[in-house]
Formats: sequence, structure tokens, C-alpha cells
Amino acid sequence: MNTIECINSNIGDQYAFYNGDCIEVTAQMPSASVDLAVYSPPFSDLFIYSDSERDMGNCADDEQFADHYGHLLREMFRLIRPGRMAAVHVSDLPARKSREGFIGLRDFSGDVIRAHQRAGFYYHSRICIWKDPVVEMQRTKAHGLLYKNIRTDSTRNRVGMPDYILIFRRPATTKAEEELCRPVPHTPEDFPLSLWQQVASPVWMDIDQGDTLNHRVAKENTDEKHMCPLQLGVIDRLMKLYSNPGEVVLSPFGGIASEGVGALKAGRRFVGIELKPAYWRVGVRNLMDEADTRQGAMFR
Repeated sequence: MNTIECINSNIGDQYAFYNGDCIEVTAQMPSASVDLAVYSPPFSDLFIYSDSERDMGNCADDEQFADHYGHLLREMFRLIRPGRMAAVHVSDLPARKSREGFIGLRDFSGDVIRAHQRAGFYYHSRICIWKDPVVEMQRTKAHGLLYKNIRTDSTRNRVGMPDYILIFRRPATTKAEEELCRPVPHTPEDFPLSLWQQVASPVWMDIDQGDTLNHRVAKENTDEKHMCPLQLGVIDRLMKLYSNPGEVVLSPFGGIASEGVGALKAGRRFVGIELKPAYWRVGVRNLMDEADTRQGAMFR
């Protein structure tokens, strides 16, 4: 890959992790150079990650986020190999009386679908990741999950909010692009029927909610914790389902490099971008540790 202009970078044999703005970095990458994208975008204005004007989380409302996100998706459409996938981790978002004028939910997952469709992607499928509502209630203190509401007015209760993985296909739009398509075949040995029956379910009930790189980092280093972690089991499953060994996986919102660690574990190469320097530094450490582990395993 050509030299990328950014704030900082760390390049290994199997990965490149850039500290910079994802739109500016992806604009410098060659077309059709990515075989799979897996990432968690900022959840509109739900979290404040940094004070940078380039941070998509620093938006006034959902419409402004969609406008900023659309600039990235135009680059993503160019980068992803025709016929291949983008797997995007999202959730619906709480509506607030002070901002939206009502208490309920915002259809953030629908906004993300429509943004990809405007950029030219095909909406391929949706995976629901089951989450324990008790854990959600304890973590968020969501009023709608409190049992005491049942005794007073159950119309105030709601069900828990799952995570979704939205899958989008980058179509081949010309004869030349059709020639760039590359299948992802499997054998009964590397992808048995029992695994496919699990994966084919629209609801993945077997994902360990706490199996995140956040959780592992927090045990050793509590200075930085990414707010929207994607479970490592989900990442591994997506890598193996939608890419071949040795191919390139991209995360434009790299965080602490959860997708990067998953890519290296699965024998893929990784390109990641993270704007916040503190997250990027933790991500570099995670990638270097995983690369060292992979290298050490080769000589055992």
C-alpha cells in the first residue's frame, strides 16, 4: 500500500493502523483493496469520544451524522472489492424528552441502512445479537427495564435493546468490476453444517456478551475503554464467513483494534483507522501483542 498521510501510523507485517480521520485516510487507499469491512460506527450523538471537529460523534443530530457518514460510505464503496461485504455493528438509540421531544427509541439502524443504500450498497441481511436485559438494566439504569414499573404502569416498560450486525454487499456495477469478484468458498471441515445452522439463525443466541477486547484490556489497563465494543466471537464469525485467509479486513473506526485482533487471529490482514490518539495507542499495543503471539506460535 502507498504511504498514507495521517497523524501517526504503526505498520506490521500483517496490519497497518493509522491515527487520523477515516475519510481523509480512506481517500488515499487504492480502489478495490479491501475484501471485508467490519466496524462499529459512532452511534450518532450518543457518546462523545473526543473534542475533534473531525469526530463523527460530535454532531448536532442524526441528520448531521448521516451527512458526515455519507462521505465515508462513498469512499468505502470505492474501496471494497465488488461482490464483497461490509458488516456494521449498530443498535437503536434512546429518544430523549429534552432532545427529540418524547421518550422512546430512534431508528438508528434504519438510518444506517438508508445511508448505505444511498451510497450504492445492497442491504443484504440483519443479524440480531441477543443481550441479557438484566445486564442492560444494571448498566444503563434504563427506566423502561425496571421491574417496579409493572406494578404501576406497564405501558412504560420496554424490552431490552439488542445489537445488530447489518450486512451490506458492494455490487459489481460493470463488466470490469465483475472480473474483480472473488468467491469465499468453504469445506465441510472448516465450516461444518452445525456451524452453518448456528450462523444462519437470524438471532445469534450463543455470543458471550462480555467477550470483548474492552473487558480484557480493562483487567490490565483501565486508562482507556472503548464505549462500543464488538464481541470477539462476532468478529471471528464474520471474518470466517465473509473472507478468505490472507485477505484484507478494514475498520474505519478502529478504536482499540478489536477487529484488528480478530483479523490477525483468523489469519487475515488488517487495515484500521482511529482518530483518537489514546484509543490508537491502546490499539497499537493490542495489535503488536497479537502479532507477537501469532509469530511465536509459528515457531512452537
